Amino acid sequence: MPTIGFVRHGITEWNVLRKAQGLSDIPLNETGIQQARAIARRLAAEENWDIIISSDLQRAAKTAEMIAAQLGLEDVIKDERLRELSGGEIEGTTEEDRQARWGEKWFDLALGMETGEAGAQRTIALMEEIVERYHGKKVLLVTHGGIIGNTFKQLFPERVKTTFIDNTSISIIEKVEKGWSCLLYNCSKHLQEEKT
Repeated sequence: MPTIGFVRHGITEWNVLRKAQGLSDIPLNETGIQQARAIARRLAAEENWDIIISSDLQRAAKTAEMIAAQLGLEDVIKDERLRELSGGEIEGTTEEDRQARWGEKWFDLALGMETGEAGAQRTIALMEEIVERYHGKKVLLVTHGGIIGNTFKQLFPERVKTTFIDNTSISIIEKVEKGWSCLLYNCSKHLQEEKT
């Protein structure tokens, strides 16, 4: 059975400003590039990964490319199913913007946002393909916070109560007979180690 790792991309300016990114193709900022270097070094030191599959949005793709270079892997496979949840009309806005425009209950309005459940379902479908295609391999998925958080919340509802995921954190699961087993969740110790 394969082992699957999930890495959230490095931080962007919109993350810093707390703007909803969704499908907006925002690049890593300088801190995000440093974070991507840190997770790449950690993965090279701790794990052997066979395959990297990434969202095609540049913040994830750049993070994946930096990891692949450190691991000595030639190819990063891009898959649109690993894109962040679509934010619809809220993309590019802060919470304050949303409340000013649509009121305090903006999240109850039909603003074209993809649900967390829908994002989790497309990710789980990809995971099942990985099980069939890459039996016995270690596959790293470089994606987005909303995708990772909602997927883990759906797979491990007793353990995961919030969908927040740290930038460049790693979470690792493995396929078992009756579903999935979580080996590591939202670990970003490499960022603390960089500060010391």
